[in-house]
Amino acid sequence: MQPRVLIITGYGLNCEAESVEAWKRAGAQPLPVHLNDLLRRPALMRECDALMFIGGFSYGDHMGSGHVLAHRVKHHLRDQLQEFIEAGKLVLGVCNGFQVMVKIGLLPGLGHEFLTPQAALLQNECGTFQDRWVHLVFDTRSPCVFTRGLEGMDLPVRHGEGRFLVPSASLRKTLEEKRLIPCRYADPSTGRATDRFPWNPNGSWKAAAGLCDVSGRLFGLMPHPEAFLFPENHPRWDHPGLNRGTSQRGEGVLIFRNAVAYLRG
Repeated sequence: MQPRVLIITGYGLNCEAESVEAWKRAGAQPLPVHLNDLLRRPALMRECDALMFIGGFSYGDHMGSGHVLAHRVKHHLRDQLQEFIEAGKLVLGVCNGFQVMVKIGLLPGLGHEFLTPQAALLQNECGTFQDRWVHLVFDTRSPCVFTRGLEGMDLPVRHGEGRFLVPSASLRKTLEEKRLIPCRYADPSTGRATDRFPWNPNGSWKAAAGLCDVSGRLFGLMPHPEAFLFPENHPRWDHPGLNRGTSQRGEGVLIFRNAVAYLRG
C-alpha cells in the first residue's frame, strides 16, 4: 500500500519539491495541491491518509509567520480538518507548517481543542534569522508516531520565528508529563538538550524543537527533515567520523518512513 499524502502548496511556500521527494523515498504517494484548489475541492482530504504543511514564507509572513495561511485553513477547512483528525490520519508541519499548525490550534491540541491556539512561536531570542544545522535529541518515550526509534539527528533550520513559548504553568506541566516534546535542540558535543545559542537557535522553552499531540499523530517541528534526504546534504557528509558517505540516504528520511510504516499498520 502506498499511503496518499496531501501537500498544501502556494503563496510563498517553497519546500514542495523536497517534501514530495521525501514522501516518495519513504514509500508514500505525495499529492501536492495548491491551497486555492484545495479550497475548491476540500473533499480531496478524504482521499488522503496524511496531510503536510510545508516550509517557506506563506503570504510573505505578513502579520507573523504562518498567520494568514493558518486563518484561511482554519476558517475554510475547519470541518474537514476535524474529520481528518478524527479519522485517525496523520498531520505533519515543518517550519512555516509548524507555525501554521500552532496558530490553527492543531498543536498541542489538548482536550481535543484542535482549532483553539494554546501556545505560540515567537521571534528568535537572538533577534535574527537563523540558517544553520542543529543537532536534535529525541524523547524515546514520546507518543509521536514520526520519531519512533530515533535518538539523535542533525537537521538544518532556517527561520526567524521559532521560539516556542507556552503561556501557562499548567500547560507546561502537561506537555512534560505527557511527553509531547518529541525533539529538542542539543549540544552536539554532549548530546544533551540545551538553552545555549547557537545550539538552540531560537531560545525555545525547554529547548523544544517540535511538538506533538497526545495521540502522536499530529507533529510539527522547526528543523527541516525534508532537507536531509541524501548524505551529501550534510555540510560534513564526507567527514570520516560521521560515516555519512557509506549511506544511501540522509537521516531526515527516517521521520517520513516512520509515518508511512504507521499508516501501513
